[in-house]
Amino acid sequence: MSNETIPLNLFKANLELQLRLQRLVQENGQQWLENATRAGKDGIAESGAEIESLLKAQNWQELATLPAQAFWRQFQHHVGGAQALTQVAIKNQTSFTQGLQKAIQDWQKSVTQAVGQGDAVLPFQDIFKQWGAVWASAQDKEAPGKTGGRNAG
Repeated sequence: MSNETIPLNLFKANLELQLRLQRLVQENGQQWLENATRAGKDGIAESGAEIESLLKAQNWQELATLPAQAFWRQFQHHVGGAQALTQVAIKNQTSFTQGLQKAIQDWQKSVTQAVGQGDAVLPFQDIFKQWGAVWASAQDKEAPGKTGGRNAG
């Protein structure tokens, strides 16, 4: 590899890294948007059901019991929803972290090849290893089945 192509190859490697990072951020944002949209639709459906219950009440006594019933239904629904959202958030963050690790590793290889040091060990080789391990361990803790007893009742 000639000295004339090194700057071009480094530029390409950096550009590819920027594009991959941008794609990762966009995909992560899209996942969050989809989750928020789903939660919003669930909230609208829940509110509609509560209004329907109010409209079906036949007397004052029945109408008076509806707020307490609605509270407990909503409480149970929101506890389960919060647990599910936590699991989704950890899954999304883990996926993002893994994509980021892969992008950095590929960039490192491209830079190493561009400067002609294919056998060199780069000092930043394991820069995201600990970060990824944190998300992986959090995902293991929040895995379905391990939290099954929390929202019983």
